[in-house]
Amino acid sequence: MARSRDHSARAEHHHAAYGRDTYEDPYDDPYAGDQLAGGRVEQGGPYGGAPYRRRRRRRWPRVLGALLAVLLVVVVGGYFYLDSRLKRESVLVDYPGRVADTPGTNWLIVGSDSREGLSKDDQKRLATGFASGRRTDSMMLLHYGSGGTSLISLPRDSYLPIPGHGSNKLNAAFAFGGPKLLVQTVEKATGLHIDHYAEIGFGGFVGVVDAVGGVDICVKENIKDRKAGLNLKAGCQTLNGGEALGYVRTRAFARADLERVEHQRQFFGALMKKATSPGTMLNPFRSVPLAMNATSNFLVDDGDHLYDLVRMMWAMKGVSGGSGVTTTVPIGGSGSSAAAGSYITWDRSKASTLFGALKQDQEIPPNVITK
Repeated sequence: MARSRDHSARAEHHHAAYGRDTYEDPYDDPYAGDQLAGGRVEQGGPYGGAPYRRRRRRRWPRVLGALLAVLLVVVVGGYFYLDSRLKRESVLVDYPGRVADTPGTNWLIVGSDSREGLSKDDQKRLATGFASGRRTDSMMLLHYGSGGTSLISLPRDSYLPIPGHGSNKLNAAFAFGGPKLLVQTVEKATGLHIDHYAEIGFGGFVGVVDAVGGVDICVKENIKDRKAGLNLKAGCQTLNGGEALGYVRTRAFARADLERVEHQRQFFGALMKKATSPGTMLNPFRSVPLAMNATSNFLVDDGDHLYDLVRMMWAMKGVSGGSGVTTTVPIGGSGSSAAAGSYITWDRSKASTLFGALKQDQEIPPNVITK
């Protein structure tokens, strides 16, 4: 009887599992397996099939998402960093009798003779002189809207009424009251509401040109001007920052300031075209220095931002590409006075027609377009 119960217990203990041979050695090792693998026993699939393999989750969507998140942070952070580098001044302020808002967008773009950022050696090398402060060296009005894009030069020797100071040259408005009075004078003379203001000095101009690797310009004739530190041969060539500064400053022509403003429009258009080209925008060795130089050297109104400057650059690129109008305000004559010296006057009728078209955001009539 005892032997029978012992035999029964052994039989119960070694009862075959599902799918296991019932005639195996009853004393085999239940922990048998690959000892190097820690005694792990490969478990078969259903009906003795191949072992299960756990599916690996794909990681590339998470990696891609993380990269996009980092890129977004860099882009957004970079934008606000560059925007914070812009120099700002309260320029576009209201005043009694100010021109109401007009259709389209109007920029007053000013090149000043500020030597800020230039060492004494730089000033000597660039032939800028050593004067302190800042005065307007060039002024242009950029308009864009449904009537197209236009870039109009306002010669600095234009004889105009300056609020609170009688009549004088246009650049005297800047000397008397800075950008605020200059904007007020231009608004009164043109009937246009100025929406944005941008100003750059000598040092900033040179830095921006060098940052894009120079600008291609076709020079019509030999130019030699010691006062501007310029000695160029006729023909198409790439101007570096110093040469470009001399090119937009020189007045060594029979038409003096009138020919200079043509060169300024030509060059600024070419500069914006180069700055917005794929070769510059997609090249970090060009785009990063350009962004750093431009944002640290442009002075704008305290209501302007980086995206406004970018829009301005694209508009000027369009003008240089032939899709807009570049002209000088029509000139009527010249004169002189004890207070102002030699000056030029606008053709009142044609100037009124030109600015009247811009005021209505319409195309400028061809008969008032001059060089």
